[in-house]
Amino acid sequence: MAVSPAGDLFVTDFTGGHVFVLPDKDGDGKADQRITFAEGLDSPHTVAFFEEGIYVSVLDGVVRFTDKDGDLKGEDKKVVISGLPTGGRHYTKTISFGPDGKLYLSIGSSCNVCEEKDPRLAAILQYNVDGTGEKIFARGLRNSVGLAWHPQTGELWAADNGRDHLGDNRPPEEINIIKEGGHYGWPYCYGQQKPNPEFKHRADICKETIPPTVELQAHSAPLGLTFYTAKQFPEEYQGNLFVAFHGSFNRSVPTGYKVIRIKLVDRQPEKVEDFATGWLVEGKAWGRPVDVVVGKDGALYVSDDLRGVIYRIFYKG
Repeated sequence: MAVSPAGDLFVTDFTGGHVFVLPDKDGDGKADQRITFAEGLDSPHTVAFFEEGIYVSVLDGVVRFTDKDGDLKGEDKKVVISGLPTGGRHYTKTISFGPDGKLYLSIGSSCNVCEEKDPRLAAILQYNVDGTGEKIFARGLRNSVGLAWHPQTGELWAADNGRDHLGDNRPPEEINIIKEGGHYGWPYCYGQQKPNPEFKHRADICKETIPPTVELQAHSAPLGLTFYTAKQFPEEYQGNLFVAFHGSFNRSVPTGYKVIRIKLVDRQPEKVEDFATGWLVEGKAWGRPVDVVVGKDGALYVSDDLRGVIYRIFYKG
């Protein structure tokens, strides 16, 4: 999901190839209608806005649309980036524009644990707005689906999904502050620079990697994340980080399936706590949160790809 500068909620339909817009012109907290902004796209995953452009990540790159007449239907489709790797285990592309006006694009790994042949895998790339100037901004990120910019510092924060087959409680899922040129460990190590058993002979690399800013329960599958910058919630929520947990498929006791709140004090993580739960009942999930965004009304919007719905969470003072 993404909220446009005009306040409209854009939603990608990954398997169907659509981008939808869900306007709420009367402000009643419910979508007035579902408008098809674009269709026939190859696995659209994220939407980002920059100047007059509406950018959509697809399987092998990024396309750009405009909407000059304001009818919420995409016009002037143009390929901005193409030729990105498409196969493997984590093939979605996440895009976001930074405060510097650059386009940032995350690609996951092709495997569980391996040395990639294409350096663009398991990395965050940086581009000029027109798609030129590709460079690897950070690497060692197994699957950073969620990207968010800190509203005060301008730092890029990213969720990262840890590897499988190390048991129920290893390795931790991660929230990282992304530094240019940084290496975040995968596939050689995880967590606090702990070597993966497959790469004990490369343990020296771990000394040079950046450990996570926040460690989270293994196999929770953190995806979308957002900083709360509105005023609809009480003041204590200002600047906090919300993260959607998609949930586990590979744990003996299921975990995740919720939205958590990371409380920040002086811009540093202090506490992790559950914010919205209930999708996991007696070990069975009836919903799977994917993304979380702040709407124009200050409410939180949470997407659920198991039920195909979007929830609105708001404060009644």
